[in-house]
Amino acid sequence: MFQSNMFESHHMFDMSLKNSESELGGTIRDDDNDYETKSGTEMDAPSCDDQDPSQRPKKKRYHRHTQHQIQEMENFFKECPHPDDKQRKELSRDLGLEPLQVKFWFQNKRTQMKAHHERTENAILKAENEKLRAENNRYKEALTNASCPNCGGPAALGEMSFDEQHLRIENARLREEVDRISTIAAKYVGISSFPHLSSHLRSRSLDVGAGNFGAGMVGEMNMYGAGELLRSVSGSVEAEKPMIVELAVAAMEELVKMAHDGEPLWVPGENSTEILNENEYFRTFPRGIGPKPLGLKSEASRETTIVIMNHTNLVEILMDVNQWSSVFCGIVSRAMTLEVLSTGVAGNYNGALQVMTAEFQVPSPLVPTRENYFVRYCKQHIDGIWAVVDVSLDNLRPSLIARNRRRPSGCLIQELQNGYSKVIWVEHVEVDDRAVHNIYRQVVNSGLAFGAKRWLATLERQCERLASSMAINIPAGDLYVITSPEGRKSMLKLAERMVTSFCTGVGASTAHAWTTLSATGSDDVRVMTRKSMDDPGRPPGIVLSAATSFWISVPPKRVFDFLRDENSRSEWDILSNTGVVQEMAHIANGRDPGNCVSLLRVNSANSNQSNMLILQESCTDSTGSYVIYAPVDIVAMNVVLSGGDPDYVALLPSGFAILPDGPGPSGGGIIDVGSGGSLLTVAFQILVDSVPTAKLSVGSVATVNSLIKCTVERIKAAVMCDNAKLKSLT
Repeated sequence: MFQSNMFESHHMFDMSLKNSESELGGTIRDDDNDYETKSGTEMDAPSCDDQDPSQRPKKKRYHRHTQHQIQEMENFFKECPHPDDKQRKELSRDLGLEPLQVKFWFQNKRTQMKAHHERTENAILKAENEKLRAENNRYKEALTNASCPNCGGPAALGEMSFDEQHLRIENARLREEVDRISTIAAKYVGISSFPHLSSHLRSRSLDVGAGNFGAGMVGEMNMYGAGELLRSVSGSVEAEKPMIVELAVAAMEELVKMAHDGEPLWVPGENSTEILNENEYFRTFPRGIGPKPLGLKSEASRETTIVIMNHTNLVEILMDVNQWSSVFCGIVSRAMTLEVLSTGVAGNYNGALQVMTAEFQVPSPLVPTRENYFVRYCKQHIDGIWAVVDVSLDNLRPSLIARNRRRPSGCLIQELQNGYSKVIWVEHVEVDDRAVHNIYRQVVNSGLAFGAKRWLATLERQCERLASSMAINIPAGDLYVITSPEGRKSMLKLAERMVTSFCTGVGASTAHAWTTLSATGSDDVRVMTRKSMDDPGRPPGIVLSAATSFWISVPPKRVFDFLRDENSRSEWDILSNTGVVQEMAHIANGRDPGNCVSLLRVNSANSNQSNMLILQESCTDSTGSYVIYAPVDIVAMNVVLSGGDPDYVALLPSGFAILPDGPGPSGGGIIDVGSGGSLLTVAFQILVDSVPTAKLSVGSVATVNSLIKCTVERIKAAVMCDNAKLKSLT
């Protein structure tokens, strides 16, 4: 039908074109610059009635315009395609033509342009028509193989709704995708096939899982090292968008209810905590993302706090993957947005929908990371509360090995006065944590490692850090305080990069460019190496990273105060070489005096050695503490303190991560008072060779092993002695 109409329009256009040519008495040639019109002699010839019938009619003569005349009329046509009588007379006088010749030329030119445009449009319409025909044939072929959902036999098109037809087509396409990915996996990673997955998809008709294979296989394939390959194959989730949207909307409803409901969904636990009643949960949310798989353990927690940041900035941090991973760098070791299904409406994130992947960690090589493939959905509710929810996509169907999955988790943000916000955070995951080391098992089981309390404590501390960095009225009485806004901003930016670099190298993540040289045992040191070449933020060469974790029977606060104090640094820091350490400058990062960025000078006891500068950031909250430092160049730091760009300052951060060994028995959620001991992670990054192409020697590994073990022994001896003295005084 469409084609016949199109061909008819072609025919009608050709006829009109011929008629216009005969009416105008001119000829249109293919060459744009070759026009012929009737000459003045031919136009003045007598009519047929005045001619002698015996005389033979004279042959019509045509006048060919000069190149100059054509060019001038072309230029005029660009400005005015429809000149009036006055303009035609002026143009004819300037070009030495008759006004009627000019009129005919413009008529022919307009007709030619119209023909050209219509030929182009018809070519486009023809291509679109061919595309629609091919797509229609594909749908017809797919619908031919559709089966009845009740009997399994062939189904007539009239028996299925539009949505059912669409899902049947998608199932047919996805079955082919399963076979194709199985072939790729067999070729590159040595996996023979996934026949049970293919048969499972064929056995399912309209359930959600059958339409999400491309998303789910990401988590399943990562264990074989083919995660990135699969992501490149299944990068687009446009076909799965309706199911993802439905899942996200249901997850949002569940998050709001989980955040607001009390008993019997949440029941009181020890130390003012709340415990999720799983039986009540599955009664309240019977559908969700399915029952808990065998071998996985539930972890659920809920916390509420007030932070010094407005709701708009909080939402932006959560929806921007770079800001989110930077603010929560101690928890998020790696994150990436794979697909943006919706950017939101009305110029904000209301309705934003993103498919993401992230890896969550504890700052220790003894705790495996948790990787999730999920959708993140942001919504503004009627009462002015914003909500951001995550829910897993990779476990909507059975997996080869299900290590963990993320049930609806996220936060509700309510705007308060004076730039504050109330945040309710819910974390709900199912995980296989059997690989967690024994000394970390209690802190993981209590929720302090991955739970809502840690997320909110980190957020509260980072909001204070940001508020402090934006402070304008800095008292100048303290000589150590940096009062220049530019200098503060540059130094904080440099410290932020230092902390992020430390966190990416201290955990158990294998996603970064490190090569593990020794496995981690109960008392072993995990040593990794990487080559630094074209990164201005790191010195070029071969870098070794060594990390180890151990338990010490000293409260976390005492360990933290000991490690961050410059006066006790010589007791454990081998690099200071017994020199006197002096604080040259510092920036407060919140209400707790332990949250600050400092610039330390090590005055060497040996007059032959030059002094050294150390950049250090210490931070603490109710779930853990960090002391992170890096030697820095004196000239480079002078540039930073005067407001220069800190991105070109080379850093190799080392430091400590201090976690409580479990929830303390005291009330009010305070962990460090009256608790047991501390879980201390020590990590070093050392440049062993300034030539990136050099080979790593066995001696370098032995040296870094000795360095970290010597530091551990020094810390144990110093803090245990200090702790014994404090106990004797009390």
